[in-house]
Amino acid sequence: MNTTNLGFLFLADNSTVILFAVIALIVGIVGGVAIGWILKNISFNKKQGSIEKITEKMLEDAREESKTIKKEAILEAKEQEIRLRSDFERESKEKRAEFARTENRLNQKEESLEKKEENLNRRNEETTRQQNALKEKQGELDKKLQDIAEQHDKMIAEFEKIAQMSKEEAKKQLVDSIVDEARKDAAGTVKNIEAEAKEEGERKAKEIVSLAIQKCSTEQASEITVSVVPLPSDDMKARIIGREGRNIRTLENATGIELIIDDTPEVVIVSGFDPVRRETAKIALEKLIQDGRIHPARIEETVEKVKKELEQQIKEAGESAMFECGIFGLHPEIIKLLGRLKFRTSYGQNVLKHSLEVSHLAGLMATELGVDVQLAKRAGLLHDLGKAVDFEVEGTHMQIGGDLAKKYRENNSVVNAILAHHGDVEPKTIEAVLVQAADAISGARPGARRETTTNYVKRLQQLEGIANEFKGVDKSYAIQAGREIRVMVKPEQINDAQTMFLAKDIAKKIEQEMEYPGQIKVNVIREWRATEFAK
Repeated sequence: MNTTNLGFLFLADNSTVILFAVIALIVGIVGGVAIGWILKNISFNKKQGSIEKITEKMLEDAREESKTIKKEAILEAKEQEIRLRSDFERESKEKRAEFARTENRLNQKEESLEKKEENLNRRNEETTRQQNALKEKQGELDKKLQDIAEQHDKMIAEFEKIAQMSKEEAKKQLVDSIVDEARKDAAGTVKNIEAEAKEEGERKAKEIVSLAIQKCSTEQASEITVSVVPLPSDDMKARIIGREGRNIRTLENATGIELIIDDTPEVVIVSGFDPVRRETAKIALEKLIQDGRIHPARIEETVEKVKKELEQQIKEAGESAMFECGIFGLHPEIIKLLGRLKFRTSYGQNVLKHSLEVSHLAGLMATELGVDVQLAKRAGLLHDLGKAVDFEVEGTHMQIGGDLAKKYRENNSVVNAILAHHGDVEPKTIEAVLVQAADAISGARPGARRETTTNYVKRLQQLEGIANEFKGVDKSYAIQAGREIRVMVKPEQINDAQTMFLAKDIAKKIEQEMEYPGQIKVNVIREWRATEFAK
């Protein structure tokens, strides 16, 4: 066998092998798929049988459970029905019992109302009988009253005939006697009450005022509108006057004050109503005399310098007064006005020192009475504020001071105290009354004021004239420097009871028509003298 055949044979064998291998592979694949499909069918069938069994079991369990739930529901419904029926029966019993009790109460009330109605009917019948009886008695009474009235008229007529006066005259006489008796009794009672009140009031007032006064003391009265400048010699007068009077004219024009140079040795009088200008002229003149250089330019320079110094002094004086009284928060302009009062006098009394004294007195009295001490002291310090500018502004110093206090936003109570401290306005607070009293005390104390003889005599004449105006007054005498007036009355015109009322009327008229410090005592004296001669 040659090589070619062997190769062909070998090729043929290989192809057969490959073919068989392919066929075997295909058969294997088909067989595997078939086997897989068969196994899958077998598994599905098994699973299907198992699911059917599970489903049947679940259905069976559900049927059993539904039967159980149904039984339980039936039992619960029966129990609920039994419970509801029991509750309904119990509530029905309670309602029936309540209805029975209500019915019993209604029956009892009905019986009570029937009894009350019967009683009311009986009472109405009794009342009717009583009314009828009263009508009969009223008729009898009216008849008796008529008889009494007729008898009374007859008696009145007989009495009028016997007394020889009418009924009205007798009534008037009786009323007059009763009024006189009542006035006497009232006068006695009023006198006793006033005596007790006066004694207690005086005791308390003296205690308060004495406590206040003993803590305050100021100097005596001083000059009013003039200041005196001493000179080293009379030769200085010629230098002050200057050539053809140019120095004195310059000084007067710069200060607005009059200089009086007369025969009085070594003295120049500075006169003017403006206290600040007067003080400016006085200090400037003293500086010029001390310096020795007196000519118009030097005079103007000195006056301007003194004005600036005085402005500072005024401010310091106002602040010092404020601090001395323990008062704070005053407007700067009010402080300046207070400082100007240092150079102002009233009845010879320094107004700033008077204001300080009034402030302390009002504060001390406020402390004793338990009222607002700061308000009383503030109002007392500012009560004469208007006197700082009363020579520049028209109006009373009370009105000017009140307007200034309003302008600089002071308390309404302070404004009222300023307006009311001389009685022109009704005081609205206790502190305003205390300022009135403190002002009177400060002005009335010995040495506080200086009064001219003319004014003093006029005040005494006015006091006696007021008393003499009243009916029944015989004579009147002002004594104790006008602190007391004694009034003698005619005894045949004024009785004892009327003397008290006359004293009150005179005191009231004095208060209305006069201005005076302190108080005036009114004594009404009734004297009856019986005179007979032995022969």
